[in-house]
Amino acid sequence: MHTPVTIIGAGLGGLTLARVLHVHGIPVTVHEAEPSASARTQGGMLDIHDHNGQLALGAAGLMDAFHAIVPEGRQSMRVLDPAGTVLMDKADDGTGGRPEVQRAELRRILLDSLPAGTVRWGRRADAVRALGEGRHEVTFTDGTTVVTGLLVGADGAWSRVRPLLSPAVPEYTGTSFVETYLYDADTRHPAAAQAVGGGSMIAPEPGKEIFAHRESGDTLHTYVALTRPLDWFAAVDFTDPAAATARIAAEFDGWAPQLTALITDGDTPPVLRPHYALPTGHRWDRVPGVTLLGDAAHLAAPNGEGANLAMLDGAELGEALAAHPDDVEAALTAYEEAMFIRSAEAVTFEGAELQGIDAEGNTAQDLIDLITGDGG
Repeated sequence: MHTPVTIIGAGLGGLTLARVLHVHGIPVTVHEAEPSASARTQGGMLDIHDHNGQLALGAAGLMDAFHAIVPEGRQSMRVLDPAGTVLMDKADDGTGGRPEVQRAELRRILLDSLPAGTVRWGRRADAVRALGEGRHEVTFTDGTTVVTGLLVGADGAWSRVRPLLSPAVPEYTGTSFVETYLYDADTRHPAAAQAVGGGSMIAPEPGKEIFAHRESGDTLHTYVALTRPLDWFAAVDFTDPAAATARIAAEFDGWAPQLTALITDGDTPPVLRPHYALPTGHRWDRVPGVTLLGDAAHLAAPNGEGANLAMLDGAELGEALAAHPDDVEAALTAYEEAMFIRSAEAVTFEGAELQGIDAEGNTAQDLIDLITGDGG
């Protein structure tokens, strides 16, 4: 295939696609809005599943690099009740199919696997228009443009490429995270560190949940899930970290102090992360010369599948293009047909990937049944 591929977005999905294309000798350029690879933190721990994310890394030839960044013990999981009582404590015995890695480290090995100059930093897409015959023009906020015969929108929830294919717009799901970090946890926050344990911890109640991960460098990364309308969060002044922390913590009044400490003792200002989603089963008619992957194609509330699906999208799209070197449209059709089915059928609650599950009304026992496989 001689048509260079233009990818908008250097997230995990876009980079996986770029790497698989590179493996197959297909020219590719990635345009990313961030000014550099280190411009912002890349989020916390990710479960990389053996049935999707790891398949993508295998296609990219990066399994050895992946295994090198997997920390020991992070697949352990415990469930606590609001009083701090441990209801379930599942050890990491090394046999699980979802090893945890830092998102930033995973992105790093993908970036390191690409030739210098593949990713063009500081290139925020502002507008995209069709030129006919499968060609598209992307205009960036700096006023520059690029014309491409194959455009891939890997640009996330608010994709600039998606309107070429679909009028769908993400809608608020009703639940948001408030994100906090505790550093040097074992020495500075020992009670909270003991509550979380060596991997991840969930303390659920209908309409609310505290979910925490132990990350590298003795860090506890917490997602506080609350089912509240956007207007409720708009009334919380997140520009005043102390006031915002107090308001969020008030929703957990009466909970064990080692759990509420994950909110009140945060070493960073609390950050609001509203959950948006595209319609379940989102799809579009084939449009020549353009497609989507990851959140741009099938944004869903956090369920542990998003990064895995985005990476598999990228790998399968790359392999489809390699398999149809003289027929881009056949490659895009094959990719989209499989992707539409996969994203619509993605397991909503799988194993321990349950961030936000209990904010939807599940009980602790529901959660334990799902984790242990007793939920039917």
